[in-house]
Amino acid sequence: MDLTNKVALVTGGSSGIGRAIAKALIDGGARVAITGRDEKKLADAAKSLGAHAIHADASREEDVLRTYKEVMAKFGDLDILINNAGIGAFSPLTEMETAAFERVFATNVTGVMMMGREAAKIFAARKRGNIVNICSTAGLRGAPNGTAYYASKFAVRGMTECWRAELRKHNVRVILVNPSEVITDFFASNGLTQKANDSKLRGEEIAHAVRAALQMDDRGFIPELSVFATNPVD
Repeated sequence: MDLTNKVALVTGGSSGIGRAIAKALIDGGARVAITGRDEKKLADAAKSLGAHAIHADASREEDVLRTYKEVMAKFGDLDILINNAGIGAFSPLTEMETAAFERVFATNVTGVMMMGREAAKIFAARKRGNIVNICSTAGLRGAPNGTAYYASKFAVRGMTECWRAELRKHNVRVILVNPSEVITDFFASNGLTQKANDSKLRGEEIAHAVRAALQMDDRGFIPELSVFATNPVD
């Protein structure tokens, strides 16, 4: 797909991987809307990137519906959904709080579903479109303290396979991207420590993978790809 003048919606686009993807798509000629919950951070990112800002929480259905109304009012079309918004909660199973577990699933699973559902309505009717779900290598295997976050990513991987089976007949490409550890503020915002150094992945590597997958000619697509650092050192 030639990205020139294509319309993309990137959830969680004000920082980290989402912001890097938005920049890569804009650099490729796309028109991009980004969503985020922090209004100031969102506005700053949109101004810096040249993107259209939509203040929205992907876990709230009314925000999801309003997001699509704003995208269509602004651009009149949609070609790409980047389902990137996500949060985390990490604790041993014996200490897992129900409220924290449900918050993670509300954004990482239900929010992804709602965003994908509304995009699918547009894409199926128009017989074209691209959904990219940003998942994680956490969706490939479990780990201690990962009950909420890892399980949510397993769910995203399963939903992606279902959507792919439903939407291929409408010429809709559904792509799953699994980043391994990426240097972002995700760790700090979830009370985790991260040792940052030049051997680890940045958002730019994930953005490169997403843009490259989208730019494949529409007759083909990459169902799933994982991105690892070549030789990460803690």
